Amino acid sequence: MYTHLEDYIRELLSTIKVHSPPDLTIENVASKLKLEVVYRRKSYRFGNEIILQPGTEQQEWQLFGHELCHYLRHAGTQLLMHPLFIDLQEYQANYFAYHFCVPTFMLEQFKEVNHYEIMENFNVEEGFALRRIEMYERKMLLAWSRC
Repeated sequence: MYTHLEDYIRELLSTIKVHSPPDLTIENVASKLKLEVVYRRKSYRFGNEIILQPGTEQQEWQLFGHELCHYLRHAGTQLLMHPLFIDLQEYQANYFAYHFCVPTFMLEQFKEVNHYEIMENFNVEEGFALRRIEMYERKMLLAWSRC
């Protein structure tokens, strides 16, 4: 049983033929979505550009997931928005990044899921992997308790 966001991400990745963790790279996803990735001092989305703050490969992948949410699911410019609406969009983009960078349908392919496997296979930082495994385990517990 997938959430709306998990379905959205699975469908998006399926549409662009991204089926396994090695396919999850900035270059691959950006080229298939016809996005340009530019590196600057601050991360944001502008038109068909994803601007990323340089960092480690893991940090850049996580930021890409965050900014991709703004590109795919948000409209307008935050410069003109109420601070509470900005907070909402940032929360949504962070949540999206966890599910995009480490998709549930790919996690399910692993026999044993732990944060080391997530870090290794999905190229994310330890804190990100720990939070994602917590989200995944909570989902599995909830599904199991409903049986």
